[in-house]
Amino acid sequence: MTDTGITISPVQVDPELDGDHERMSHIVLEGFKPEKGDFVSAGPSVVEGMVNGTAVKALCGKIWVPGRNPKRYPICPTCKEIAEGRGWKVPAG
Repeated sequence: MTDTGITISPVQVDPELDGDHERMSHIVLEGFKPEKGDFVSAGPSVVEGMVNGTAVKALCGKIWVPGRNPKRYPICPTCKEIAEGRGWKVPAG
């Protein structure tokens, strides 16, 4: 997780869903910290999803239960575009 509260996580493949979107790492906004104030949660964290089987939501709208190594997959171009549009640093991927 970075200072902005985003985490990159891959999706688990579901043969019922479109294939390409399933083979990407997605960016999850886990929360944010305003200039003055405490961390504000935006939903379940990727770690919580992996441990408890809780679904998370990516910036692009994808909802899934995370469970794979995100470094093995390219970053979702929609998630990346949204994050960069908000001025967030996105790791190369």
